[in-house]
Amino acid sequence: MTTQDRRFMHRALQLARRAFDEGEVPVGAVVTIGDAVIGEGCNAEINDCDPTAHAEIKALRAAAAAQKNHRLPAATLYTTLEPCPMCAGAIVLARIARVVFATHDPRAGSGGSVFNLLQATELNHRCEVEEGLYAEPSAELLREFFRARR
Repeated sequence: MTTQDRRFMHRALQLARRAFDEGEVPVGAVVTIGDAVIGEGCNAEINDCDPTAHAEIKALRAAAAAQKNHRLPAATLYTTLEPCPMCAGAIVLARIARVVFATHDPRAGSGGSVFNLLQATELNHRCEVEEGLYAEPSAELLREFFRARR
């Protein structure tokens, strides 16, 4: 992982903290091309009353709007939690080149934990996937959130 990867994942962690502070599951995502952020988002399902308002979807929407293109083949997506099936599907449809996620999702992870939609040979696009950058802080934020909800 590069210094640039660390910087962008740090930003995704900041967004996850924002989601936490707003009462949302703490996940943040950043889409970049080169050294520029072109989209970012944090979970907002509860506050937006929108089951599709995942961090990755919000970041992809912002990036596509910024690029004026639904395809982002030169982009990297950083996320604090392994993408779910919905988000992984959107990532593949957007043709994201690379996905970097912090911590695994043992219930719905679609970057290799439960499913591997990001690299499924049956689909017409596969992403390079890297995992584990800032895994512990991301996992701890999720644990803190769910402990408080129980």
